[in-house]
Amino acid sequence: FEKILIANRGEIACRVMRTCKEMGIKTVAIHSEADANSVHTLMADEAVCVGPAPSAESYLNMNNIMQAIKSTGAQAVHPGYGFLSENKEFAKVLAENNVTFIGPDTFAIDAMGDKIKSKLIAKEAGVNTIPGYDGVVENVEDAIKIAEEIGYPVMIKASAGGGGKGMRIAWNEKETREGFRLSSQEAAASFGDDRLLIEKFIDTPRHIEMQVLADSFGNTLWLNERECSIQRRNQKVVEEAPSVFLDSKTRAMGQQAVQLAKAVQYKSAGTVEFLVDSKKNFYFLEMNTRLQVEHPVTEYITGIDLVSEMIRVAAGHQLSYAQDQVGINGWAVECRIYAEDPYKAFGLPSIGKLTRYIEPTALHNVRVDSGVTEGSDISVYYDPMISKLVAYGKDRAEALHVMKTALDMYVIRGVKHNIPLCYEVLCNQNFVEGNFSTNFLPEVYPDGFHGKVLDAKEHNQLCAITCCLYAQQQHGNRQFLNQTSGNINSWEIELNLAEKKVQAAVVKHNDHYEVTTADINTPTPSFTINGEDPTIIQALRFTSSGLVHVQYKGTVGWIVFLYLMLGYEGVLLLFQMTNNLSISFFALFHIQFDIEVADRTVASLKKYMPEKIPEDIASLIIAPMPGNVVSVNCAVGDMVAMGDEVCIVEAMKMHNSLTASKDGKIKAIHCKPGDSISEDDLLIELE
Repeated sequence: FEKILIANRGEIACRVMRTCKEMGIKTVAIHSEADANSVHTLMADEAVCVGPAPSAESYLNMNNIMQAIKSTGAQAVHPGYGFLSENKEFAKVLAENNVTFIGPDTFAIDAMGDKIKSKLIAKEAGVNTIPGYDGVVENVEDAIKIAEEIGYPVMIKASAGGGGKGMRIAWNEKETREGFRLSSQEAAASFGDDRLLIEKFIDTPRHIEMQVLADSFGNTLWLNERECSIQRRNQKVVEEAPSVFLDSKTRAMGQQAVQLAKAVQYKSAGTVEFLVDSKKNFYFLEMNTRLQVEHPVTEYITGIDLVSEMIRVAAGHQLSYAQDQVGINGWAVECRIYAEDPYKAFGLPSIGKLTRYIEPTALHNVRVDSGVTEGSDISVYYDPMISKLVAYGKDRAEALHVMKTALDMYVIRGVKHNIPLCYEVLCNQNFVEGNFSTNFLPEVYPDGFHGKVLDAKEHNQLCAITCCLYAQQQHGNRQFLNQTSGNINSWEIELNLAEKKVQAAVVKHNDHYEVTTADINTPTPSFTINGEDPTIIQALRFTSSGLVHVQYKGTVGWIVFLYLMLGYEGVLLLFQMTNNLSISFFALFHIQFDIEVADRTVASLKKYMPEKIPEDIASLIIAPMPGNVVSVNCAVGDMVAMGDEVCIVEAMKMHNSLTASKDGKIKAIHCKPGDSISEDDLLIELE
């Protein structure tokens, strides 16, 4: 091919373009009006606008995309993942216009894209399948009947599509009714197909998938497994290759994946997903007839460029590798970095502009697949993924260490992000030991994710460093105000961190600060922090009321880089703890703490200040994320019980049910279906 059009956006469009450029192939980007200045648009050799911001009017608009293909003379189309990547009609239209679809043919897309068909084909191909109903569930009453016959818990999921959309777990009749309704709505909105199927839910499973690669000459390979069990809302967050759970016997699922691919005459890269129970029994889940989001971990451990092989196969070439050339070399871990608030349901979307953005690409064995840059907008119209952060090591321990370092060095400002959650997952002992399932997040954080809990050493360390930040600010303020006479080089400070008060004395020396602290609530001998490893901290903002917003994780074993940010962003300071907390470098951390810090005299007067009483919001239904109102399921004057659904909000292709937090009567409704809403908007009031 001389020219390929990439029918996608963001990081996957950029990823495909990189390989095209390496192969000497020109690229064409398509973009919505909202993406006119996006990274993938500017990266391509040519770019064509295909419609307004909504996906249905642009990235899913086949007519406009076909016009872009014809006007640019593109000979082939790479669909990436999502959007039209598994749309058989799109592949058919391309074939009718003598344009090559870089992916499987329409038969395979149709057979595997329909979960009901795919399950029947898998059975015939000798692939293990999950017990369940093999037909389409017609209505909610049928759903309840089928669920009771299979036995709870059951999984209700869309027959078309994937990516965790249109999927619900039901443990009883009430959840079956709700799951059927929400899944069918979500499936219709995401895939234009509201058909559902029901099967037995495998409790405490692991989600493990096999990468396959096939050509038109009868060659079909499996490129080892990927472990994808760390998920929220059935969407993956952390992936790795290989899996710590599998052994040579369990890897027989790779051969079953090949059997399934051959059964549908598969040609291209694809992924066969399995659920594996605690006894290592494995069951076919689905086949994705496209490039997977998490494909980089496979590329790391095999050394195979999957996009390059897809292009070669589409051009009529044989695969570049044989099965005996596919091995496992090292270990790779991927974290999906999302613009999400991890403290809300493990990640509800966050929109805004990336006011500061620095990727940790200077690190060895780190890869960042992204489609954003500083100044990019994270829009409500598209998936909230910022990037895929991938780390490699000779073994799992090294890969995890590299990943944690990369997370520490990642700079993201302007939107909330899930780096704190990713970091805590990697530090969890069960994860480190390989003891986890798809239930990991709700099991480890049954009350939701609330961030890092400081131990005594970290609490003391953070207090001491905050004292230095305070002293640095006070010293800088005096110079700014031209108060150079009578320099003050010592401070008596009181801090309040995590509801624990600490008194401290800070002395500024020529090349370091010396901090001595004592616990107010539990008096102990004072101590001076010294002899510690380098510690990275980020001060986001100082407020006039004496509140310091900092981001902090703990310690790392090396120095990063010198950096300084001023103004609203605050000052980024890295304090290397040598003999006495020497200030030496500037760097970054992501777990945020709010610390009250003040001169002791000022702090002693705080008891006379009236405290603001928190507002009672039990009677208010407030938008937890930006999005669009799908439906309002109540009217003014209606009586509702705690837990009753009052409205549904769609955020980045997912439907979210909002419920009443108490019994009461609907007093006012401030939204209607179709409304675009922002986070914290008041939607409904109860009396």
